[in-house]
Amino acid sequence: MTASSNVKMASTDTRKIPFYRHDLGEPEVRAFEAALQDPIITTGKVTADFEGRFSDYLGTKHALAVTSCTGAMHMALMALDIGAGDEVITTPMTFIATATAILEAGAKPVFVDVEPDTGNIDVECIEAAITPKTKAILPVHLYGMMVDMRAVRAVADQHKLAVIEDAAHCVEGSRDGVRPGQLSDAACFSFYATKNLTCGEGGAIATNKSTLHEQLRLIRLHGMTKTAYDRSEEGYTHWDMVRMGWKYNLSNLDASILLPQMDRLNANLEKRAERAGLYRSLLAPIKGIAVQGERPDSVNARHVFNIWIRAASRDLVIGELRERGIESVVNYRAIHLHKYFRDTGGYKEGDFPIAEELGDSTISVPFYPTMPLEHIHTVCSALEEIVPA
Repeated sequence: MTASSNVKMASTDTRKIPFYRHDLGEPEVRAFEAALQDPIITTGKVTADFEGRFSDYLGTKHALAVTSCTGAMHMALMALDIGAGDEVITTPMTFIATATAILEAGAKPVFVDVEPDTGNIDVECIEAAITPKTKAILPVHLYGMMVDMRAVRAVADQHKLAVIEDAAHCVEGSRDGVRPGQLSDAACFSFYATKNLTCGEGGAIATNKSTLHEQLRLIRLHGMTKTAYDRSEEGYTHWDMVRMGWKYNLSNLDASILLPQMDRLNANLEKRAERAGLYRSLLAPIKGIAVQGERPDSVNARHVFNIWIRAASRDLVIGELRERGIESVVNYRAIHLHKYFRDTGGYKEGDFPIAEELGDSTISVPFYPTMPLEHIHTVCSALEEIVPA
């Protein structure tokens, strides 16, 4: 009996509508088994093969596979010499890791408010937040909808600032002919369990800057000049530590799971677009529900499908959905109102009112490329009954 024949795939229990279900299967099992045959199971050829496929897909010169998007953002900040005493402008409408990566680098996150219909950083608010301490802008492509990177780049160039994209939701996205990583210094991605491209835990960083790429390679593995794979290929040679680095390298085993998914990224995007379109058409007549706005000349990567309802009803609706066997989550509460940021940053309600309103009213409903269309009808029927007009 082979290892693959013992693999238990994701449950198909139809009594409950899950928030997410991965589509990993036999191609990933076979790739993982093949990676196990290599004597190098840490970062090696399989990881390099994935990095080549990923950079080709994005249209960037370089990509590095790492352990998380959080690590990727920390690495990018370090490689750009951003640290103690510096400020990085970002959005409060995102996962906490966007801000904590800045803190981990020793810098200070400076929040600005967001667009009311997309939840993305409001580029028109950025300039007012720039000070002599500002060193970078860190926009987030929320839910897969890209920020206007041409506008961000123009502000950054005017003030000589770096740009690092939190593209955790946006592998497949584009806007005005621009992909993540093409106009920024670096773009950072997540391969977390529920992401469009996943290995359970993982991430990547993409850049067009070769000098920056070399610094990132060093930072990814303790600042060492040689990896275990290098030494296995070349024979032992002494290595040196030439700068401060961390342990952020992704293994061959993780990369092996990612490689087969590259073959169906675009097909899965089409499936998500179909399901998002059905959601939008079914929800449009229901009073009391809004969905994320669209932008022309854009491809939304559609990591999640969110709705906005009255804040006073949000938690009750989540509870009612769960009672009906429909799982949902919140992506995200505004960062600055979490206790840690209130205590350390002195933030309070009213500081970023649009982000606060969206964070208090958002719900992410079940959404994944193999989601049965009848489940979307079930979710929307439940929302029509539950959500107050």
